[in-house]
Amino acid sequence: MEAGFWHERWNKGETGFHKSRPNPLLSRWWPHLGVAPGAPVWVPLCGKSLDMTWLRDQGHPVLGIELARSALESFAAEQALQLGWREQGEFAISEGEGYCLYCGDYFGLKAADVASVQGVYDRAALIALPEAMRTRYVEHMRSILPAGWRLLLITLDYPQDQRPGPPFSVPDSEVRSLFAGCRIELLDEQDVLDDHPVFRQQGMTRLQERVYRISP
Repeated sequence: MEAGFWHERWNKGETGFHKSRPNPLLSRWWPHLGVAPGAPVWVPLCGKSLDMTWLRDQGHPVLGIELARSALESFAAEQALQLGWREQGEFAISEGEGYCLYCGDYFGLKAADVASVQGVYDRAALIALPEAMRTRYVEHMRSILPAGWRLLLITLDYPQDQRPGPPFSVPDSEVRSLFAGCRIELLDEQDVLDDHPVFRQQGMTRLQERVYRISP
């Protein structure tokens, strides 16, 4: 899962993980997170997700981090946003209209970059990473977020030997291990295999989608 893997997928348009509308689980469960109106929200590995537009429409300033500049440029163009680019250390930042989108390495973010964040939304970041990187990903997130953060996390869980990732399977036990010491609430759990016929054709026999509310 080197950087080149994701650059190649964006350049080739191999972005099946991108959805053409905001995730209905976001609108259903975000209010349960209790993030203050107008509080900044962080979307790690954001791509050009329309979930960002939904969050912005709720009044939240949106901070994103994405490796592929082409994804951020596409997001701005498709949403008709007037965003300006600037350089800050190792990042190029696209900013304006309530968005602050970092282009660069997630692991290069520092506490100062997310100091104002109160809410975090992860639908496609954790499940995009293989197991070894998931541990680093969560450790880094927890090390830089300010006190009082709240996370809405959406995962997929399936027999990993039935299909190579991404998206990768992240079982409930792993979520609880990664966020040990945090308050973890399972908000929703559904078998969604019927919604993904391609996965069934690939031999998958079970696909659980879970929604968590996680806080320190």
